Amino acid sequence: MLVQLSIRDIVLIDRLDLTFAEGLSVLTGETGAGKSILLDATSLALGARGEASLVRHGQDQGQVTAVFDVPLDHPARRIAAEADIDTEGDLILRRIQLADGRTRAFVNDQAASVQVLRAIGAALVEIHGQHADRALMEPDAHRALVDAYGGLGAEVASVRAAWRSWREATRAVDEAKERLAKARADGDFLRHAVEELAKLKPEAGEETDLAARRQSMMASEKIASDLAEALDVLTGPASAVPSLAAAWRRLERRAAQAPALVEPIVKAFGEALDRIEDARAAVETAQRASEFDPRELERIEERLFSLRAASRKYAVPVDGLADLAARYVADVAALDAGEDRLVALEKAAMQAGSAYAKAATALSAKRKAAAKRLDVAVNAELGPLKLDRARFMTEIVEDGSGAEGTDRAEFWVQTNPGTRPGPMMKVASGGELSRFMLALKVVLADQGSAPTLVFDEIDTGVGGAVADAIGQRLSRLGAKVQVLSVTHAPQVAARATRHYLIAKETAGQKVATRVKPLGYDLRREELARMLAGETITDEARAAAEKLLKVG
Repeated sequence: MLVQLSIRDIVLIDRLDLTFAEGLSVLTGETGAGKSILLDATSLALGARGEASLVRHGQDQGQVTAVFDVPLDHPARRIAAEADIDTEGDLILRRIQLADGRTRAFVNDQAASVQVLRAIGAALVEIHGQHADRALMEPDAHRALVDAYGGLGAEVASVRAAWRSWREATRAVDEAKERLAKARADGDFLRHAVEELAKLKPEAGEETDLAARRQSMMASEKIASDLAEALDVLTGPASAVPSLAAAWRRLERRAAQAPALVEPIVKAFGEALDRIEDARAAVETAQRASEFDPRELERIEERLFSLRAASRKYAVPVDGLADLAARYVADVAALDAGEDRLVALEKAAMQAGSAYAKAATALSAKRKAAAKRLDVAVNAELGPLKLDRARFMTEIVEDGSGAEGTDRAEFWVQTNPGTRPGPMMKVASGGELSRFMLALKVVLADQGSAPTLVFDEIDTGVGGAVADAIGQRLSRLGAKVQVLSVTHAPQVAARATRHYLIAKETAGQKVATRVKPLGYDLRREELARMLAGETITDEARAAAEKLLKVG
């Protein structure tokens, strides 16, 4: 509920701090005292459109702050949390109106968009007045109110789930049809590609291996002649090895005759011949390693050409051909199985649609039954509100399938017998609309109402018993939610738990609006003024006393 309202420099209000409590609070005062200014300021804090004209003359800006105490699970806190606003403690809505027309919005001292402020404000306060633009009961919300009155939350949730399932199943059918149509269009290409790639049999990493082998073979071919020449030098007819070996053997036979002279030479010759033999063996090993079949090189080059041609044709790397082949095989299999899958998906979608239709039909029946009960309850409230010749009705018509079912609900009224019924917002006059709203709120107070309801002069044009009936219903509402009412009817004011007087005061050359809570004696005096007018008589005071005792 609204616990505090602070206003600074808004039109005629220079400084105003008000505290509010549970129950019914009324604001009274003479015409022009500033009651509409107070409501405009409250609306500004709740996200209404700002205007430069709201700023008090001579000031750079005006400001309105509204403090609310609501449960931790209240929707307003959820909206704030979704906007990354800290929701600890009270919810504090603040709006600054600059003289140049710009505004700034804050929630719990965090900057917020006007859209977020408006959404939070709508969850906290409903303002009902003489004009449709002040009534938050738009036709879009009527179906939800019928559902809330009928306790149909579980049924609505079931329909919503069935709708989601149906939409998902339908989307799966559409996607399968699209894939199947594309597969059919590409069918000949896919089958040809599968056949071609199956013959090619590409393997991951094959190109790298073949290229390395080809490079090795080409390198071997280049050095083969050098190896042959080296081997010829070592073992061919012109080789010096036999002469070296013969010289080594002759010297070895002479070693005994002059060991100190010959043995070092014999040793060196032996080591040289061993190294030459090692070189020969290495050359022969290299020759064997470099041997290759030219036909193998040709086969490798043909394979690389085929792989790279396929790579260019299908616009994928050579290493991606194997995956592409597997994907094409899967696509062909999907094409072959696509018809059967599509039939299965269509069957599932049909079953989901039937389940949705069944749930929506059941919800519609319960919704219509709840609407009839709502009509009876609201019509029972109309007589005492001087709407005894009027009739309230909930018009429910089929409006296509949706997440909330197949119905559209709108509140209609017939203001007099013989007149054409129509949408409440269009048919009812300002005063009638306010009283219809009051009747609705009395009936729906326990079903999703905002924690604070504001009624702006809903008693205009009525008096006596009708005004008293309005006061009774506002008091009944105040037992369930917080109610603030701007009123000219003493019968309504007498029913309040708190009474605030709005008046103008002159300070020098300036006029300012003041609001003050009234104790019992001042309250009786204000009621007497409302009854008698400018001259308050003892009879008016006695009547005011009687009203207070009844209230």
